[in-house]
Amino acid sequence: MIEKNVKTDFSAKISEPVIGAGTFVHPLAAVIGNVILGKNVMVAPTACVRGDEGQPLHVGDDSNVQDGVIIHALETELDGEPIGENRMEVDGKKYAVYVGKRVSLAHQAQIHGPAVVMDDTFVGMKVLVFKSSVGKNCVIEPGVILMGVRVADGRYVPVGSIIKTQAEADALPVITADYPLKDMNKGVLHVNKALAKGYLASAGK
Repeated sequence: MIEKNVKTDFSAKISEPVIGAGTFVHPLAAVIGNVILGKNVMVAPTACVRGDEGQPLHVGDDSNVQDGVIIHALETELDGEPIGENRMEVDGKKYAVYVGKRVSLAHQAQIHGPAVVMDDTFVGMKVLVFKSSVGKNCVIEPGVILMGVRVADGRYVPVGSIIKTQAEADALPVITADYPLKDMNKGVLHVNKALAKGYLASAGK
């Protein structure tokens, strides 16, 4: 389902999702409102990208939004006035949620804005990223909670961790050559790009 948002006191403008070339949104997924999906993105069944409260929501080229993933955000305006603390800036533009290029959002992950996940990062199953930013080339293992922190480039967050202070985030381990999950994102990206291409072909698009 791809549809416009409704007009409210925290969302004065009605927006329609922008869908890039080669991107497939499964009919059982929901993409609503002020959402920008880049090229070659796979949005799987039961995923929800809902830009009807905080906005805009952005997912970059070659990324994937897997089954049960939720991308949503706190309101970014009220009665026509912006709520600045509920957006984050990337490359000079402000977003409620920004997901970069070649990012995998695995099953049931929640990216709740204000939040940023940068390029080439893997976000594992049942992860929550809230009021946080994650750098490039990171691995967030399953079951992690990130709350109000910044994760530097090239770090991994061990399974089940709850990271809620910047000191904890700064102490996260660096991905090294012997880290078992260092190349996991490459295979996940390959599979999901192929799925998007295949589903589009089967739909005659």
